[in-house]
Amino acid sequence: EGGFFKANLIFPHDYPLRPPKMKFITEVWHPNVAKNGDVCISILHEPGEDKYGYEKPEERWLPIHTVETIMISVISMLADPNGDSPANVDAAKEWREDPNGEFKKKVARCVRKSQEMAFD
Repeated sequence: EGGFFKANLIFPHDYPLRPPKMKFITEVWHPNVAKNGDVCISILHEPGEDKYGYEKPEERWLPIHTVETIMISVISMLADPNGDSPANVDAAKEWREDPNGEFKKKVARCVRKSQEMAFD
């Protein structure tokens, strides 16, 4: 959409055995990004079995992942949200019910804001 979205990738001391955490600093309106900026994507979830049975172990963190594979996954998530497992329920509801209405307006506002702040 032309936005410049800044984020932090925070690595734990036992990386690569455990996944980093990703948090957008720039406001993002997306079903899989919490209102506080935390990114919710399978590749960044702790390795092993999902106690809820939603994700397969191979979809979760594996030590073979790199910053590049994380970024590719996040870019893919931004383009193709997972509405079944939202971190932002309000954004997910708007995305499902009216993707070209209020949801698109809020995304456009975030894009404009990101462009204004891109080089701060």
